[in-house]
Amino acid sequence: MIQLLFLVLFAEVVVAFLLLVKIGPLRDLVIKTLDQLKMGKGPPTMKTIAGTMFVIFLSSLMSIIKIQNKGAKLGTMSPMDQVLWRTHLLEASLMGFTLFLGFIIDRVHHYLQKLSALRSSVGASKGEAERLQKEKMQLKENEEKSSKEIKLLQEEIATLSENLKKLKLESQNKDKRVETAESHVAALQKQAADLLLEYDRLLEDNQNLQTQAFRY
Repeated sequence: MIQLLFLVLFAEVVVAFLLLVKIGPLRDLVIKTLDQLKMGKGPPTMKTIAGTMFVIFLSSLMSIIKIQNKGAKLGTMSPMDQVLWRTHLLEASLMGFTLFLGFIIDRVHHYLQKLSALRSSVGASKGEAERLQKEKMQLKENEEKSSKEIKLLQEEIATLSENLKKLKLESQNKDKRVETAESHVAALQKQAADLLLEYDRLLEDNQNLQTQAFRY
């Protein structure tokens, strides 16, 4: 029993050391092994073993207390009681250390898993931050291009506005010229009509004069 406890304690010390100190791929190997042990029927089995060892640990403590009480009543302990007392004390010490190291290994493994998850999330967050930074740079470049295009469009709009004003002035001038020409044409048409009336009157007078001349 004691040799088995020493072996288990030594194995736990090695596992705890490999968890605390990273030596090549050994830490990852130990973590994967512990992950496998915590899957399926592993946890109930380990709890059963730990519970059994805790019961044996309490039994050893009770035996130590009984032997001490017996020695206190007799005033001294027999050689057999001394051997039993030392044996139970050694067993209790080894089981206590074994349970304590098992708890430490479980907690270290748990926190290492959390640390690995945090590192993964931090790596993902860094990747996301880099992606967002690139998108920000692209948006900034697009914004600069858009601002340049907007300035060019504003300049073109200003040029078109000036050309439109010039065309409006030219159109107004042409409208005025057309109105003046129309007025001039109307005046000429009126003058032509008056001349035609005068011409008709003169023709009529000429005919009258010719008629009077023939009579004489």
